[in-house]
Amino acid sequence: MRPAGALLTFCLVLSITTGPSQGFCSQDLHSGVKPGFPEKIKTNDPRVRRAARYSVEKFNNCTNDMFLFKESRVRRALVQIVKGLKYLLEVEIGRTTCEKTQHPRLDDCAFQTNLTLERTLWCYSEVWVIPWLQHFEVPVLRCH
Repeated sequence: MRPAGALLTFCLVLSITTGPSQGFCSQDLHSGVKPGFPEKIKTNDPRVRRAARYSVEKFNNCTNDMFLFKESRVRRALVQIVKGLKYLLEVEIGRTTCEKTQHPRLDDCAFQTNLTLERTLWCYSEVWVIPWLQHFEVPVLRCH
């Protein structure tokens, strides 16, 4: 028998008779990170800011409001590794002074200060990002 084959046979017999090592089992069972589970991520992370912006852009495309909204604060952010990255966000958005028909850069839009036009909403969104395909999708967006 070749040395590699003998070593493989020895390892198989050892694992069958003794089971997996304690370190192996305790590492899997007690680690804080579970594959596929959402994890907290800093709300000021640039990737979170981009995901929040995609949510706002979808909101702007779906509403009949005359003015554009933009994100004012990300209250909570989680990221989940799936086929790409899924961001789960709680975002505060506010109405800006920019009208939709003007199509300005959202970064250049100031928030409304006129009390009759001022409006703030809280949104929960899920943003799915596949970076290697440059694909962004917002399958869930709820604002109130």
